[in-house]
Amino acid sequence: MESVKENVNFAYMLLLALVAALGGFLFGYDTGVVSGTVSHIAAQFSLDELQVGWFVGCALIGSIVGVAFAGKLSDRFGRKPTMLLAAFFFAVSGIGCAFATSFPMLVVARMLGGVGIGVVSVVSPLYISEISVARYRGQLVSLYQLAVTIGFLGAYSANYGLLHFSQSGVEIGSEWMHRIFVSEVWRGMLGLAGVPAILLFVFTYIIPESPRWLVLRHRDEAALGIFKRIYRSAAAAAGELADVKQVVGSEAKSDWRLLFSPGIFRAVLIGAAIAILGQFMGVNAVLYYGPTIFEQAGLSGGDALFSQVLVGIVNAVTTVIAVFIIDRVGRKTLVYYGVSGMVVALLCIAFYFQFGGSLGLSNGFLLTFFLFYVFCCAISISAVIFVFLSEMYPTRVRGMAMSVAGFSLWIGTYLVGQLTPWLLSAATPAGTFLIFAVMCVPYILIVWRLMPETTGKSLEEIERYWTKNK
Repeated sequence: MESVKENVNFAYMLLLALVAALGGFLFGYDTGVVSGTVSHIAAQFSLDELQVGWFVGCALIGSIVGVAFAGKLSDRFGRKPTMLLAAFFFAVSGIGCAFATSFPMLVVARMLGGVGIGVVSVVSPLYISEISVARYRGQLVSLYQLAVTIGFLGAYSANYGLLHFSQSGVEIGSEWMHRIFVSEVWRGMLGLAGVPAILLFVFTYIIPESPRWLVLRHRDEAALGIFKRIYRSAAAAAGELADVKQVVGSEAKSDWRLLFSPGIFRAVLIGAAIAILGQFMGVNAVLYYGPTIFEQAGLSGGDALFSQVLVGIVNAVTTVIAVFIIDRVGRKTLVYYGVSGMVVALLCIAFYFQFGGSLGLSNGFLLTFFLFYVFCCAISISAVIFVFLSEMYPTRVRGMAMSVAGFSLWIGTYLVGQLTPWLLSAATPAGTFLIFAVMCVPYILIVWRLMPETTGKSLEEIERYWTKNK
């Protein structure tokens, strides 16, 4: 088996993974770009606070819808057509936002982009997992999370660049182009998502279908052809095909009732638990409400925004580190060390808000542990979650099971987004971060006691773990 792992075409797998990871970039861009458009759109359409909240949150509704049907579509029609559908939604959303003539039209376009986010959050890591060999699977799937962080930075950079361009006094002859990039620059910020969306569509059209899905559909010759491009020897490709067929067995139909099968149901529950718990450990509160929290600590508006930029940089750089070590260190080991560090950081942040004033602690103390928290989070749960979810389910139900986990993740994201401002007010920042620290405990216990170590194991070996003696 070790020789099979060594005898692979890594460059080919990397190419396929990078194409699928474009979905992650669109995820990050579409989510992060809103921050630079809110004030412009609120002024142009004379929005009140509720309408502003609806504009910001409407994409999340689309994401929940997208994640709900993405798994079923990918199991029935294939991973590749489902990614093409996501790219189509992103492209229509970007174009619709750029040319929206009313606020309701803009909301509909944003919701379509949200559907694309929900779909790629399931199918992109799933596809990468199924075209990867065990030795490199963690590294390749974590490229998706890296693409998400790059998408956030891309959105912030595009917002800054386009705003600077629009204020430079440049004149564009075309009336609509002038509106998109100068007089109503928010259109350009949102509309730029159409460029990577078109690239995702074109490149996805070119790449092959997942070989494991092809086996499910009894298209063994097509699957063998793809395995021969992944493995350098025909014998290794044939052995991988035989192993997949042996595990899948004669049952090739994907049915939601299989989710309740012994062993599989346990995996589904564990996946949903770690997906939703991960959102209640503070990561979204830090990424989305960081400037507000820094201002509550006494920083000026400019210093708060600069501190948030540092948070984004640490998040992206740490994700790069995680890509290179996840297959060497192991998924569970990263969780143990990372989540333990998160607990320490969260407790120190809570301590600062409770006693920092009386003890004379500087804002540097707060920023240090904020950045340490982001480092620990990015190198553990943020890097591991999509790897875990993409590899822990049997092939027959992988799409639907990931939809269940993805639905849990998005529900958790929505709840944290809604509850964090209330918690900061009702429980104080100190109480809020203490709650986040407590929520780390069940997460690490579940991973320790209930999750297998999947590093270095083939998808078929992981499937046997859940279904043995069941």
